[in-house]
Amino acid sequence: MSTMSIPLHTLPESSTPQPSSHTRLRLPHRAGFWVTAVAFLVMMAFNTVPTPLYAIYQQRDGFPTVMITVIFAAYSIGVMLALYLAGHVSDRLGRRRIILTSVLIEVLAAVLFLVWPSAVGLITARFVAGLGIGILTATATAHLADLRRISHPAATVGFAATIAGVANMGGLALGPLIGGLFAEWAPQPLVAPYLAFLAALVAVGFAYAFVPETVTRGRHHGPYRPQRVRVPAESRRAYWAAGIGAFAAFAVTGLFGSVAPTFLAQLLHQTDHLIAGIVSFSVFGAAALAQVVFARLSTRTQLRLGVFAMVAGLISLGLADLTASAALFVAGGVVAGAGVGLVFRGALATAASLGTAANRSEITAGIFLLAFAGMTVPPLLVGAALLALPLVPAFLGFVVLVLALILWAGPAMIRAVSR
Repeated sequence: MSTMSIPLHTLPESSTPQPSSHTRLRLPHRAGFWVTAVAFLVMMAFNTVPTPLYAIYQQRDGFPTVMITVIFAAYSIGVMLALYLAGHVSDRLGRRRIILTSVLIEVLAAVLFLVWPSAVGLITARFVAGLGIGILTATATAHLADLRRISHPAATVGFAATIAGVANMGGLALGPLIGGLFAEWAPQPLVAPYLAFLAALVAVGFAYAFVPETVTRGRHHGPYRPQRVRVPAESRRAYWAAGIGAFAAFAVTGLFGSVAPTFLAQLLHQTDHLIAGIVSFSVFGAAALAQVVFARLSTRTQLRLGVFAMVAGLISLGLADLTASAALFVAGGVVAGAGVGLVFRGALATAASLGTAANRSEITAGIFLLAFAGMTVPPLLVGAALLALPLVPAFLGFVVLVLALILWAGPAMIRAVSR
């Protein structure tokens, strides 16, 4: 699963783009922009392709549902660790070096999926993949902004922000759909998707190697330190509201990236792997589409729409749980997904409004860390609850928890951005 892009206005001031002095064998900045966007999309898609395959692994190895959430959580932990330690180092080392490192890490993860298909191997592969995504998201978003400003000096940041968001969430949406197609029709559904993405990762890595660098290395940045988060005391309530809103939003994506196919199979008797992939595709796709469709609205209006959509979608998911309705489950997931996209974007904007140029990237990194905690902890709790409870009360508990969080955090965020 997944990450969403950091808004371009939250990037540190030190990332002002500078044209690279190494022009030999480099693409024009305009072409480099699109190569970077495609590489971003492919790597994000690779990280959700296992979603409809978990049920096949579970059927093959007979492990409990909690193991699926552990495998999924390994990815989120990898992302959080990389965000904390290296999410900001492209300002120091350069965009290309960090993104090429991310490509290599994702290639390693694809190889691990192929050669170590046991539960332990899956946990390891997902953790490694998370490390690559943790250093990718902020760096790719920044590089897209840099390349756009160089190729179109008079342009605003809006276009690059939109493309970054579409590449990020669009990739997350495509992964389950591709995984579902392979699961349904490929002769070796636990091998073929990873071979295909291994080839795609090598291809985009080769193409990206010719994208120009946009950061001048050698500038003094001071000694290395991990990300820190410093928020003024008077802003902490609003900041925690933004963080909890992000936590709740990513809890929904975590659910649909891990145990939702199990819910479809066990309660709704939908065992078609392609359907599981389409459902996850629809949820992530709604999150991406909502950010594009409502991009021109104010942050306050987007937050209102997002909170309403998340609440309505979660209620629908709860009713689907109680009535075993596949239609309500899919509709609730799509509506909640649209809300997720708007709430998370609003959470980042809320946090950014509380910071200064000196600490804006740190504040944003803290929101991402809370978001990935949301992607990790609630699905893990669902998996653990399934060891002792039937599926219906375990899933309903998830819905009630996330509803409570968003009903508190949403209004607080709306008040913060309206000032």
